[in-house]
Amino acid sequence: MTRISILDHDRCQPKKCNYVCIEYCPGVRMEEDTITIDAKTKKPILSEELCSGCGICTNRCPFKAINIINLPEALDDPIHRYGKNKFELFGLPNIREGSVVGILGPNGIGKSTIIRMLSGELKPNLGDYESETSWEDVVNFFKGSQLQSYFQKLSEGKLKVVHKPQMVDMLPKFVKGNVKDLMEGVDERGAMEDVLDALELRPILSRSISNLSGGELQRVAIAAAALREADFYYFDEPTSWLDVKQRLNAVQVVRTLSDAGKSVMVIEHDLAALDAISDYVHILYGEPGAYGVVSQMRGVRVGINAYINGFLREENVRFRRHPIVFDVKPPALEVEAEALANYSPLKKSYDEFSLEVDEGEVQHDEIITAFGPNGIGKTTYAKMLAGVTKPDDGQIDKKVSIAYKPQYLVSDFDGTVQELLITTATNYGSNIFKTEIMKPFSLEALMEKEVSELSGGELQRLSVAVALSRDAEIYLFDEPTAFLDVEQRLKAGKAIKRVVESRNAAGIIIDHDIVFIDYVSDRAMVFNGAPGEHGHASSPMNLRSAMNSFLSSVGITFRRDKETKRPRVNKFGSYLDREQKEKGEYYYLES
Repeated sequence: MTRISILDHDRCQPKKCNYVCIEYCPGVRMEEDTITIDAKTKKPILSEELCSGCGICTNRCPFKAINIINLPEALDDPIHRYGKNKFELFGLPNIREGSVVGILGPNGIGKSTIIRMLSGELKPNLGDYESETSWEDVVNFFKGSQLQSYFQKLSEGKLKVVHKPQMVDMLPKFVKGNVKDLMEGVDERGAMEDVLDALELRPILSRSISNLSGGELQRVAIAAAALREADFYYFDEPTSWLDVKQRLNAVQVVRTLSDAGKSVMVIEHDLAALDAISDYVHILYGEPGAYGVVSQMRGVRVGINAYINGFLREENVRFRRHPIVFDVKPPALEVEAEALANYSPLKKSYDEFSLEVDEGEVQHDEIITAFGPNGIGKTTYAKMLAGVTKPDDGQIDKKVSIAYKPQYLVSDFDGTVQELLITTATNYGSNIFKTEIMKPFSLEALMEKEVSELSGGELQRLSVAVALSRDAEIYLFDEPTAFLDVEQRLKAGKAIKRVVESRNAAGIIIDHDIVFIDYVSDRAMVFNGAPGEHGHASSPMNLRSAMNSFLSSVGITFRRDKETKRPRVNKFGSYLDREQKEKGEYYYLES
């Protein structure tokens, strides 16, 4: 069995622990160089050849910086390794001409590394991180496979590749001018007019790139990639920042590339969007930050269902102990009960935008989701309910305590994650805190990190956890799934449900991920109107009625997967799409 040793350099703090890993290592006590000290970094180097796998260093390290992993024997040689005691990737996905191949897996498992290698930004080192790997070595490594020809052409500059990166918020640093100039400059396929209409970009053509919101930058980045002429297109998380309709519009734009015979690869965490956009999927499993393995290619439905079940039958690999379960919820019965909070019709006006909210009430032990287009007033509603913004008309009739997680995350706390939790969490250190907060959000691995240095996903997990760790009657979350992978989203949803029910409280969640909404909702609110001008919010209603109302306004229908019961998007104009629209069932047909 192959063994790898991983050292998290950010968490390793030898000055504070005085090398307890070396002190307790049996190999070192036998005068072997099992653990040595790097002369430059002063951090330990773990010998994978000499390590016995006893796990003592892993358990003794006070900062949980060491991870000793026994790899499955069936793994081939690695495709890439970042360095000694660093992340290792096994396998690469297949590429299908005229098809969209989806990549599904947790954060830190190697997805972006794969796209960087296939786009030519990073040369695979085949596990030899100490010397320069030649393109000839790479081509020979893949001899007899589809990737042999791919890397041969890529190394010779005979392939043109377009890569839509994950971090679209960096776009203004590299691109100047307005949206129209950018679109005209990259329109190599002569498809600008169609793409502008599909992604609804015409209203912002005159806007400067530096003045665009996150969702606008995402749509511009997708358009810029789709308009260029290339052999292969790579899209890294194309639906982040987008609302439901915009996500489906982005799906259509990407699908037009494969319809034109192009090869496309997409990394996506929204299961509904991934299902709609992909023909095939590869699942990545392993241990985030340590190693990643690329599974066999599967059809999109079979692949996503295998991910939900946590078991790859062909590889005989189980990467999750229990499957993710989706419940088909019948319309909730109206029960007379004392409301936790209620509010009269609310109004709020700004210079260029106004919002009207129908009266409603929030019940104990329920989660209400709110969905609709971007710029329609969902965040304004959240702020009024949280007391951050006062309504112009109407009032919250029953004052309740609210824990609020805002949409935009700010990491201005000066200190570590542990120091933040000590000052904000009411039950920090208790067994309940460890069970309900620490474990679901994997905070133990972040405790010694500075809050200002957290990634987007880490900061999101921390922000949701901080809100849940407070004593409150209503827990209010504005887009809690941003930057999170599929696993983290559903874990967050489960944690929110557990806290709400155990504390006889309520949760209100604003989000765009239909699968997540379906997973957590008891009731829902629909926002509609003209984005950026005026919005209207309905009273909370049962999820099925809310979804039917919202999806009918955007012309999208969903069905239920027969095996997992997860929501799946129907292809526009398909038999199921037409049948459900005729019956007025845009969300799902009853079985």
